[in-house]
Amino acid sequence: MFMDYLWAFIIGGLLCAVGQTLIDYTKLTPARILVSYVVAGVILGALGWYKPLVDFAGAGAAVPLTGFGNILVEGVKQAVDERGFIGVLTGGLTGAAGGITAAILFGLLAAFIFKPKEK
Repeated sequence: MFMDYLWAFIIGGLLCAVGQTLIDYTKLTPARILVSYVVAGVILGALGWYKPLVDFAGAGAAVPLTGFGNILVEGVKQAVDERGFIGVLTGGLTGAAGGITAAILFGLLAAFIFKPKEK
């Protein structure tokens, strides 16, 4: 069990370190780096290379934005198998609905608890 946590920490940390290196040493904006992570997750998921990484590293690979891209691909694959071509349009959001809902709910909760300050 300890090794599972260790590998999750190492893989997740490596993904974060790559992003931080891109921020520090390139002129890429954080938004472009975030989008690149999602697109990389989509490409790796479509090729079938991201699933073994998630199986090995668990949350270390599933939680970062590359994992979100992979979830979009898995949702589209499943929806296409079940509904045909219309699944291309609906599968991504269906696959990621739980995470999107959690982000909206926790953002709303934080807005109720904390008061914003003007700059």
